Amino acid sequence: MGHRLSNIYTRTGDKGATGLGTGERVDKDSLRIEAIGQIDELNCAIGLVLVHPVRDAIREILSEVQHQLFDLGGELSMPDYLAIQPEDVALLEQELDLFNEELPPLKEFILPGGGPAAAACHLARAICRRAERRLVTLARREDINPEAQTYLNRLSDLLFVLCRILARDEGGTEVLWRHDRTLVRRPPG
Repeated sequence: MGHRLSNIYTRTGDKGATGLGTGERVDKDSLRIEAIGQIDELNCAIGLVLVHPVRDAIREILSEVQHQLFDLGGELSMPDYLAIQPEDVALLEQELDLFNEELPPLKEFILPGGGPAAAACHLARAICRRAERRLVTLARREDINPEAQTYLNRLSDLLFVLCRILARDEGGTEVLWRHDRTLVRRPPG
């Protein structure tokens, strides 16, 4: 591994540019940096889930996900390298299937909540969807690893299932969306 940060502030980004892992300088609001930032925010949100008491199996998969998300940020910072592989997606699918077996079929939409860990996991799920949208936007303009996009899509599914598991583990309930509310069509013009 290259050098580690010993001096936290470098002043090199004071004018709105930052460096990729390749040494290339890009604007801090570029699509690539925006995607990296969203992945970082997602990783932080998963960290918020993990500060709660969660079962070991959830802690293990989410800890692995945090490492993979850090790798994904590195992959986006060094466009010539691939970190996310098909087996990473397969792991998420395997875990998703195992956890989903515990749950009753979902017949209604649920609102975020259910308990502290479940609510934190809902937040992580929403951030994951946003990170995925940023990656889709980036992929329209630049070449990215298609597995990265698939990974985030599958991760949001896993997080949704984990929200349901955590709500039950915490003794909370899933808040069902009241679908009986009436939508009124806007008048034309």
